[in-house]
Amino acid sequence: MKFKQSDKQNQRIEKITTDHLVIGIDIAKFSHVARAVDFRGIERGHYLAFSNDHVGFKALFQWIQAMMDQHHKTKVLIGVEPTGHYWLNLAFWLQERQLELVLV
Repeated sequence: MKFKQSDKQNQRIEKITTDHLVIGIDIAKFSHVARAVDFRGIERGHYLAFSNDHVGFKALFQWIQAMMDQHHKTKVLIGVEPTGHYWLNLAFWLQERQLELVLV
């Protein structure tokens, strides 16, 4: 059975529940910026700028944990736009920690 693109998109959207914190990350060469929103797209908290290295990734993880605690969320979904190859280090780091990453 073939699915229309809108069916696939709807299935992805339906995966996001009230328990999710959605993190959008703007990828750049040296530093990235993360923002958190809830399932309705309402921004939660302040953005985080972090470096494209292990120190920055650890800061991101701590920030995500703090945002989840603050807003009583139990699941996280991280979305990035794959800019060149600069997103790969972060993607591998997130994968090692079994955090869900989607490319947008």
